[in-house]
Amino acid sequence: MTERLRTRFVVIGTGVAGLHAAWRASAHGDVTILTKASLFDSATAYAQGGIAAALGAGDSPQLHRQDTLAAGAALCDSAAVEVLVAEGPQRVRELASIGARFDTDTRGKLSLGKEAAHSRHRIVHAQGDQTGAEVARTLIERVKATPNITILERARALDLIVSGTRCIGVRASVAGRAVEIIADATVIATGGCGQVYRYTTNPVVATGDGFAIAHRAGVRLADMEFVQFHPTALNTPETPLALISEAVRGEGAILVNERGQRFMTRRHRLAELAPRDIVSREVFREQMDGSAVYLDARKMARVFSRRFPGIFALCRARGIDPRKDRIPVTPAAHYMMGGIITDLAGRSSLERLYACGEVSCTGVHGANRLASNSLLEGLVFAERVANDMIAMPRLPRLPRLPQWSVPSLDDRGAAQVAADRIREVMWIGAGIARTAKGLRKCIAELDDIRSRITPGATEEQNLLDTAHLIAEAALMRKESRGGHFRQDFPREKKKWRGKHIEW
Repeated sequence: MTERLRTRFVVIGTGVAGLHAAWRASAHGDVTILTKASLFDSATAYAQGGIAAALGAGDSPQLHRQDTLAAGAALCDSAAVEVLVAEGPQRVRELASIGARFDTDTRGKLSLGKEAAHSRHRIVHAQGDQTGAEVARTLIERVKATPNITILERARALDLIVSGTRCIGVRASVAGRAVEIIADATVIATGGCGQVYRYTTNPVVATGDGFAIAHRAGVRLADMEFVQFHPTALNTPETPLALISEAVRGEGAILVNERGQRFMTRRHRLAELAPRDIVSREVFREQMDGSAVYLDARKMARVFSRRFPGIFALCRARGIDPRKDRIPVTPAAHYMMGGIITDLAGRSSLERLYACGEVSCTGVHGANRLASNSLLEGLVFAERVANDMIAMPRLPRLPRLPQWSVPSLDDRGAAQVAADRIREVMWIGAGIARTAKGLRKCIAELDDIRSRITPGATEEQNLLDTAHLIAEAALMRKESRGGHFRQDFPREKKKWRGKHIEW
């Protein structure tokens, strides 16, 4: 039998956006949080680089705005960017005030780093390269200490419950049980979709669930072709790949090929600090020319373990000593700029449904996310979501809903084969360098996979639906812009400036 829970607000996902939205909304009603694994399983906990905010001397929201718009390649929503940079500093200060232990100098002021495409030192760090983990820890403590927040772990959102033009909750599998959660407002904060690719820095839970769930419910999405590939994931045989933060290059590490030649100085005026899409493509180019690529941080030998303790431990666990050895790196799927279209309050096209964090498309990132703007976006827009949905009136009497059951997960071996094939097909056909021929082949192979899997709200179905959205949008955008690069259309085109592909 289907269980039914009634709550004021339901939040799907426990990264920075989901946790913050739940915590802030809890002051105005009971909140139920769903997480696929545990509270700490999110891309937030993996984030090394930091939080970008105009907090330092000589910096300003206007300068942060200019850098964000420049990285976004003429596709950002200027009003959303203004919200981000104007409200960001206050959100960071609030985190510090509730216990986030950010790095400070000897005078107790925030230590601010610099990363690719930022014109000022404005990156807030925690324990050098453990910023995301510290943000997650801080918010999880708040959430756990809040009596009217109910946490459902091992809870997989299956589909939205739609009545007429309204979202009235979500169907979920909670430890295998069919549970219907009815809410006055529903928030999708499920993060990204890096697991649709063979190489990714995203955690195993990042299977594109939010995009697929929303799409099946007829919610509008946009910009799904804009996937950001991080240029420096640790090149080892594992999934997900460990991330070597942008901050390492920001502190002076350089990229070299297997002959020891530094190549970025010949490819871009900012060299290793060029925007991520450019660095990723140049690393990929070296690989396609038959060369391995390394990050050389040996000139930082005296300070590396202190400045980047987490990365140092990751490398040492894999037999690499960054003080003496060059670090093998490869590009990997890292961040989705597109997603569920929202307004400045986080409202989607479906009444009573909100989205925030990586799964949303606020317009902040445009075609290419500026480094360390993601945690900031999660905080800023989750705050706006919470402030808006607390005014949502309670649902009237609901219609009788049909009984349903959790989709069968009997043949996990076949499902894993399908998932692995999706990842391989997407890496080859819809990865860093794309062509019409490759994308058409990718879509045809995805269609073939669809014909072979059992329909249902499973992770494999979500991977497949999200992969389709990415590949089809990439085929439609006949230009190169930001994170989307077409070898057959290698330049930006004026007619595509400001144009979004929507679903």
